[in-house]
Amino acid sequence: MSHTSGVRQAQKAKTRRALMDAALRLLEDQSLSSLGLREVTRAVGVAPAAFYRHFRDLSDLGVTLVEECLGSLNHMIRAILADQDGDEERIDATVEAVAEHVRRYPAHIRFIARERHGGVRAVREAIAAELGGFADEVAAAFAPSLSPEGWPPEDVRMLAELYVDHMVMTATAFLEAQAAGRGVPGAGPRVGQGEPGAVQEEARGQEVIGAGRPGPLADPREARPGRSEDERRVAATARKQLLLISLGRRHWRDG
Repeated sequence: MSHTSGVRQAQKAKTRRALMDAALRLLEDQSLSSLGLREVTRAVGVAPAAFYRHFRDLSDLGVTLVEECLGSLNHMIRAILADQDGDEERIDATVEAVAEHVRRYPAHIRFIARERHGGVRAVREAIAAELGGFADEVAAAFAPSLSPEGWPPEDVRMLAELYVDHMVMTATAFLEAQAAGRGVPGAGPRVGQGEPGAVQEEARGQEVIGAGRPGPLADPREARPGRSEDERRVAATARKQLLLISLGRRHWRDG
């Protein structure tokens, strides 16, 4: 590759990255279905025609964002499944990893939470496909311990889907809690704008399942520096839910 060609490729990659980053920023306040192509190119400072050198349309850009947003979460959870054997250790590692991931990549979680049930079919299908592949990997990790106990493949897959859905729900709840902890004005309604209630329903489900929990949290695992009370409650509820799933798994074949 010539020097000129290398510079051109580097500039192309830089512009593609800038378009993706600009889209994520703009999607903090709206859904993908309401986003305009010119909004994105204006934010980057390129002509609208330049967009088509990188993506076919906004749906194509959205699908690329899905792959990036869920890819990093996938790698993180895969490592936890591989490194942790005990239920409590796996639960603790999962909750802490999800919380940290949301703290580092809030725009990614916001995008997935909203667009999972959003108005762009290609993006909905891409999210479903990524989460389905994620569930396949979780099922493969669970199968060696569950198959000898008589678990049929469809039940292992069902458990894996429950695990994946819970992680998405927990990530959404952490997103809301972290925004509230920063005192973001109107954090709840703003995050769900464009697809009314989508993000809030995910987070609310995380709270409802854990209803009836005691007020003050005494678990020393929740006393993380910089973690708000709302975040501690989300973490405690997520642990209880995963423990409930674990207990149910142990007795699933009893009948």
